[in-house]
Amino acid sequence: MKTIIETTSPAETFEAGRQLGCLAKPGDIYTLSGDLGVGKTVFTQGVANGLGVQEHVNSPTFTIVQIYDSGRLAFYHFDVYRIGDAEEMDEIGYEEYFFGEGVCMIEWAELIDELIPPQAKKISIEKNLEKGFDYRKITIE
Repeated sequence: MKTIIETTSPAETFEAGRQLGCLAKPGDIYTLSGDLGVGKTVFTQGVANGLGVQEHVNSPTFTIVQIYDSGRLAFYHFDVYRIGDAEEMDEIGYEEYFFGEGVCMIEWAELIDELIPPQAKKISIEKNLEKGFDYRKITIE
């Protein structure tokens, strides 16, 4: 099933993520794709908020994974942009996160496609400047 959400401000993009976080269940895995500056971090902050995460959420570009455990479920935010080889994921013990009881959000997941479980939900965020600077089309499959 495909869901399309259109937003016209960062606040609406955050809210779309928050709603997803409120519905998230243990073991949910989401992949998140979109160009730089499209709002992936804002959406992810919304998901974390919906999970009840208290800490500030930012992109874990240099650490690969940030762990937030102050919410109703643990939240694992991956940014695999700097991964050179999927084997690097073994070094951080990705399976513990992917197959645990928390919720995973994986940015740039296409770089480790062979490791992504088939039940993962794919999320893409796209801009369309013809519809406005802050317009975003969020597709969840």
